Amino acid sequence: MSGTGPSGGHIERDGLRIAFLDWGSGSDDADSEPLLVLHPSGFCAGTFDPFARRLKHRFRFVGVDLRGHGRSSTVTDAGQLGNDALAIDVLAVADHLGLERFSILGVSLGGGVGIEVAAAAPERVTSMMLCEAIAIDSVTREAHHFVYEDGQHPMAVAARRRRPVWPDRATVVASYGSRQPLCVLEPEILEAYVKWGFVDRPDGQVELACDPETEATFFGSITRYGPVEAFQHLVDVTCPTSVLVGTDTNLEMRWFEAQARRLDTDLVLVDGTHFFLFEDLDRGASLILKHLG
Repeated sequence: MSGTGPSGGHIERDGLRIAFLDWGSGSDDADSEPLLVLHPSGFCAGTFDPFARRLKHRFRFVGVDLRGHGRSSTVTDAGQLGNDALAIDVLAVADHLGLERFSILGVSLGGGVGIEVAAAAPERVTSMMLCEAIAIDSVTREAHHFVYEDGQHPMAVAARRRRPVWPDRATVVASYGSRQPLCVLEPEILEAYVKWGFVDRPDGQVELACDPETEATFFGSITRYGPVEAFQHLVDVTCPTSVLVGTDTNLEMRWFEAQARRLDTDLVLVDGTHFFLFEDLDRGASLILKHLG
């Protein structure tokens, strides 16, 4: 493994390849606390690379490509994309790497999965930081979904319209960096996402590692084990947990207020959008140290 970059690996579970990145596994990392980082829908473990390099003195970052993302197997069946299944994948990666205890940083979808991990293995999770975790009570979830025409969530519709194939990564960075919602990302974060979130094609072009239908399924499915169950399992979380939300989020503030109430903790407001953690690296690193360090 290089001095700054992660080593890659994978496990096999449920007939699927579950990939991960590990930013520290040598003797110099003996005193570093393991930190499992779980990405938003459509992203990948490599998105956290700039944070892992900045905070390697304090944490051993391990990022899991949630099934359907990054270098993990492509999955589009809602029945295989439940947060419970993803949480078991995460725990299996931790077992594979010999991580008995660890903290969790979960962003958006990754936060919902993190809740399931903490609820399923409370003796292993030392602390957790949730950045706009997708965990919603059942009544709110139903109302949120069915206000849309034909029950189609607009984010699912938008996901299916994503351009999957591009000439090269530089073109992707230039395009994503000039328009919403990803133009708010710190350039290092955007470049890391594009580096690991796209795969090289035989024809020389690059392609989204996350199938647009996978992302649409996370946004639009009301049958998969997901946000409602994650919210219900907040009562089973026993580790110290922080709930953070962007002041300019496009989601409903009451979701995160309800999470904080259920966890009996304060809601932390951070300037920025749904992706506030990725908008300012120095601030994001400080938040991680404050809430997990």
